Amino acid sequence: MNIEAVFFCNYSIGTDTWKEVPFVCGLYGKRILLIGGKKALRAGKERLVQAIAGTGMEIVDTVVFGEDCTYENIHRWAAYAKEKQVDMIFGMGGGKALDTAKGAGYEAGFPVFTFPTIAATCAATTALSVVYKENGTFDSFYFYERPARHCFIDLEVIAKAPARYLQAGMGDTLGKYFECHFAARGDQLEHSSALGREISNMCYTPLMEYGVQAWKDCKEDKVSTALKQAVLANIVSTGLVSLVVLDEYNCAIAHSVCYGLDVLPGFEESYLHGNVVAYGVLVQLAVDGQLDEARKLKRFLQKLEIATTLCEMQVPLERLILAPVLKETVEGPDMEHIPYEVTEDMIYQAMEDVEALEC
Repeated sequence: MNIEAVFFCNYSIGTDTWKEVPFVCGLYGKRILLIGGKKALRAGKERLVQAIAGTGMEIVDTVVFGEDCTYENIHRWAAYAKEKQVDMIFGMGGGKALDTAKGAGYEAGFPVFTFPTIAATCAATTALSVVYKENGTFDSFYFYERPARHCFIDLEVIAKAPARYLQAGMGDTLGKYFECHFAARGDQLEHSSALGREISNMCYTPLMEYGVQAWKDCKEDKVSTALKQAVLANIVSTGLVSLVVLDEYNCAIAHSVCYGLDVLPGFEESYLHGNVVAYGVLVQLAVDGQLDEARKLKRFLQKLEIATTLCEMQVPLERLILAPVLKETVEGPDMEHIPYEVTEDMIYQAMEDVEALEC
């Protein structure tokens, strides 16, 4: 029998979680390479320095990861970590910074610990990196045997970050619930994928209950129970689903619609990924004939101030203009394992239905 190993990312969440760093990370050594984003390091480095003061642990060097998570940056910081003879790598920031740190740690053979400063993605807890080419376009997914050893989620840091990142994170997280259930429909699931599908419910229910209040609290830089529940959904629940389901159950129509829209000139630079995925969920629901569920979700997204129509995103609902979008959507890799064939006509009809959807 083949061996199946599943590793989870441990986590701490609260307002003083970084104070636990010496107790959690001290077992792995003393010397740290800190890799992060410029804004993230300004927001969190001093807090981390204070947390390890007097413990014997030291940040040997602090480096900005780059503009994108690229293989070049991953190789560069892996080599640098070896050169500096560190014991571990800390990643601080958003998805691209954390993905770079994870890749560098994997290639250098050092344990990685993550310090998310925004709650837009589940990168802090997953065992993969989204890698881009030097020109900024998507390259590939880089899969690892295990995620970071521990994720330190400081709610005060996240509350002070721009609220639009929490907003986008909730949009992307909702996609995980709808896409996982849709992609797995009709399949006899093995234990891990069945477990992940059930965990994906936690990407939906807490957000419907706490999401709007969390959005309001984050705009006021306020730590609250609602914010905590939304952050747990965005970072932890989605990460757990990603870790245990087969990759074919991670995404479906919603993400494919997002990547389809990204081919439009200037679109990707104008709209955060998670917000577009949320729109993609509405399209997926319309394709699947679930218009009542789409209306319910639209009401929720409107409260989060997430665009729910192409018109709001300044994209004309015209077949000729959307031709490359439709083609990319139906041919994308996220459409390879869904319960029935979906055509360009079906996507376009669904977009028309979503555009006309009344709550």
